[in-house]
Amino acid sequence: MKCFLIALSALSLLVGGPSARANSSVNLSATGKITPSACEPRLSNGGEYDLGKIPAKDLNLDQPTALPVQTLQLELTCEALTLVALKPRDNRSGSSSDSQYTFRFGLGRVNGNEKVGSMVLDLQSILADGNPMYAIGSEGPTGWAPTDIISPTFITSFTSSRSIPNLAPMPIQRLTADLRIAPRIAPANTLTLTKEVPIDGSVTLEINYL
Repeated sequence: MKCFLIALSALSLLVGGPSARANSSVNLSATGKITPSACEPRLSNGGEYDLGKIPAKDLNLDQPTALPVQTLQLELTCEALTLVALKPRDNRSGSSSDSQYTFRFGLGRVNGNEKVGSMVLDLQSILADGNPMYAIGSEGPTGWAPTDIISPTFITSFTSSRSIPNLAPMPIQRLTADLRIAPRIAPANTLTLTKEVPIDGSVTLEINYL
């Protein structure tokens, strides 16, 4: 079954009283794009990184504690060559203990408003249709810049060149990449550690058709 995407623009209607007879009609427009192919993302290990149990005594008291970096395999498979980007959503938004760094994702909250930690996601060893690729990021449909990280503040696409004057997404059909997950726990003196504290990071990677 073929899949397609239709985007509708926001509509604004003006309603006038009896004296506003000149405004007796209003235009409605529906805009969007129908993409000829759909893409499906996959992550190895079901997208899970189980950190196991971390003894509280192993945490740094007054600075973050870096945890082992885990690599998952990311795969994007499209029905045909397609211009796509990854649009991340932090499902624990506002819980990053490093909130000054907007590219970090949160690891959840405990005991009211204690922030457990944060994690960084970055892409390495990107291949698309047998060719090396590079990640680029943008806060909108234009204005791309080189990046290795995935951030909740911008979309990430792919190109074969890092030449800044010509940075633009390129269509792909099958892409693979190493998705590196680098978590760290907040300083121990910011957490109540009298009982087990769950680590609860969650990110959704949505396909955005360009």
